[in-house]
Amino acid sequence: MVFFHLKLLPPRPDFPLGASEKELAVMAEHADYWRASADTGVAVAVGPVFDPAGTFGIAIVEVEDAKQAEQLADEDPVVLSELGFRYEVSPIPSMILRDPPAALAPINPDRT
Repeated sequence: MVFFHLKLLPPRPDFPLGASEKELAVMAEHADYWRASADTGVAVAVGPVFDPAGTFGIAIVEVEDAKQAEQLADEDPVVLSELGFRYEVSPIPSMILRDPPAALAPINPDRT
C-alpha cells in the first residue's frame, strides 16, 4: 500500500463564499463520500484548507497504486457534478504516522 495526496481545487478562487445551493448539495455528497472512505480505512485524513491564497481541499489516502488514487478523485461527487472542481494527485513516498490515541488503541484483555 502507498500514500497519495489529493488536492481538490474549487471551481473559483473565492469558493466556498457565495456557493450556490447546487454546490452546497454536492459538497454534502462529497463529505459523505470521503467519510465512507475514512470508515473503510482508505482515507487517512480529509478536510478543507483555508489558505489565504484560496481555499482548497486535501485528502491523504492509502491505496494500492496511482490508478486507485486517481479513481478516488474521479469518482468524487464534486468531480462528477461537472461544476468545475478538479483534483491534483501526488504520491507521498514516505509517511510518518503517529500512534493512535489511547482511546483508539486495542484493549489488552489480559490486563485487569
